Amino acid sequence: MTIKKIFSGILDEEVHSDFLKFGKGEFKDKYLIDGKKQADKWVIKTGPEFANYLVRLGLEKAKGKVKITGVIVSTLKMEISISKDLKQFMGIKQYKVDTEVEASTVLDLMKQFPRAFFALSFILPDFELKIKPKAPKSAKPSTSDKEPKAEFCSLKTTDEKVVKELFFDVSFVKEVAIKHLLKIDQIVYPKDFAKMKPEDVREQSKRKGVIVRQITADGKVEVKEAKFEA
Repeated sequence: MTIKKIFSGILDEEVHSDFLKFGKGEFKDKYLIDGKKQADKWVIKTGPEFANYLVRLGLEKAKGKVKITGVIVSTLKMEISISKDLKQFMGIKQYKVDTEVEASTVLDLMKQFPRAFFALSFILPDFELKIKPKAPKSAKPSTSDKEPKAEFCSLKTTDEKVVKELFFDVSFVKEVAIKHLLKIDQIVYPKDFAKMKPEDVREQSKRKGVIVRQITADGKVEVKEAKFEA
């Protein structure tokens, strides 16, 4: 998970891929995630940045076939046997999914196309995931003071391991809300970027800055920061 990796000092390809969509500037209210304990289960809501992670997390728990609905969004042409409906607009492809399929089939697709957006919903015995079947909005510097809501993805689970992974640095609580401020001060280009194709420069350039993590757990606020170059 990107946020956990950054605060653990792990700046790998997953983090780099996640940050490619950002330019220089300040990006408020990113990686939103709220959690609330209800009886024997947790209700967790997040922004779109968690979609692929949650889909992968659930399907890795699944056994056999799973009924899956939603869309897979990509700029690339994908050979997808689980989709027979393709919509295209401005270079963005949306593959509609509504089928019963082996979990491993989708996991293999996620490995093959790690930068595609998997907005998929499914229900397992202890993991009910609903994601809005659409592409997320493009990443732009913040201009609005309106308080956003974590509502793109919704998860109901009784699996405490999942909860502890998502709220990796939060003591066990009944209600928690987390948001992040992403400050990108510099784009670090490859040394020989002048000789490279523009698309290769974009792919290999790194973002350098600070991420500010604000945790509100049972009414108590805690703020943490971590530097990154990824």
